[in-house]
Amino acid sequence: MQSGIIYLDNNSTTPLDPRVLEAMMPYFTDFYGNASSAHLLGKRSKIAVENAREAVGDLINSNPEDIIFTAGATESINLAIRGVVKSSSFKVPHVITVKTEHPAVLDTCKDLESIGVEITYLDVEYDGLVNLSLLKESIRDNTILVCVMLVNNETGVIQQVKQIAEIAHEAGALFLSDATQAVGKIAIDVLDDEIDLLAFSAHKFYGPKGIGGLYVNSRLRLKPLIFGGGHERGLRSGTLNVPAIVGMGVAAKLASEEMDKDEERISALATLLKKELMNVDGVVANGSAIHRQYNTLNLCFKGVDNQDMLLRLDKICASNGSACHAMLIEPSHVLLAMGLTREQANSSLRFSLGRFNTEQEIETAIVTIKEVAASLKQAEIV
Repeated sequence: MQSGIIYLDNNSTTPLDPRVLEAMMPYFTDFYGNASSAHLLGKRSKIAVENAREAVGDLINSNPEDIIFTAGATESINLAIRGVVKSSSFKVPHVITVKTEHPAVLDTCKDLESIGVEITYLDVEYDGLVNLSLLKESIRDNTILVCVMLVNNETGVIQQVKQIAEIAHEAGALFLSDATQAVGKIAIDVLDDEIDLLAFSAHKFYGPKGIGGLYVNSRLRLKPLIFGGGHERGLRSGTLNVPAIVGMGVAAKLASEEMDKDEERISALATLLKKELMNVDGVVANGSAIHRQYNTLNLCFKGVDNQDMLLRLDKICASNGSACHAMLIEPSHVLLAMGLTREQANSSLRFSLGRFNTEQEIETAIVTIKEVAASLKQAEIV
């Protein structure tokens, strides 16, 4: 990492853990066989892939064979939503999702609307949580899928996925959760929570970019997006990216072993950051204070433009929303859906902490953020 940079944007991507890189390297150089080949190098790759599948399965308490490797959470989400829709027996299927979902979900649903699929976009409460009564009222006879993310990427709000899954199943619908911000950070049990489909990416828990996964309950029959070879239970054809899969497996194993330690340390740093910044006049936290992931803070700096603040923070890496929309000037769709005004949304920043942040970094960040906020606020008054 460049000298002096304080990285507080771990929800966008995490640094690759050096232990993950070390495990990946032999599969670029020595063990380069195609995992579908019958020879010795192919078998070596196949074993490595299945070991990784088992490690990822252990992380979310699923059977290893229910893990499908993809290029990332966006592909996983597309495979899940489109796969369910294409498999539906309804002439006009109905999908329920939430206005605060990631664009990977929302844009997929908008595209499906253009071909006649009915989509309901649920509002959320001011704290970012889904109203379960509203969800029940929105279910129709032709509802085939309910799609609600586990942890919101912008606010860190944790949804009540077990209750949501129960509501979906009572109506005969499937439940998909985008768990991109949750996997590797908090305990997930797809069996206990009755989750049918779960999407995630390795680069959100210190693994490599370009590799993700989709948990697909073995009783489901999805239609694939990609044809040509029948890889991954016929759901995702294409030569397997063995080095990346190995990296994801090691990242998953490390997450399983170090989750409690990571949470304790990162939570303490996030609490320190929040406590100090909330002492600044006009700073308000966005989203539920109770149902919230420990590493994420979304704060509104009243009277301060978040674009100006990001520029002035310089070597402190934070975000004004989803990484996918980071270059847009439009306010966060998540915060607007929660009832914030455009001015409040445009004054909000996300700070997301990770495994490699230190207390010294947080103390330095606190001083810098306070100074920048005060300076911009004073300039606004003048």
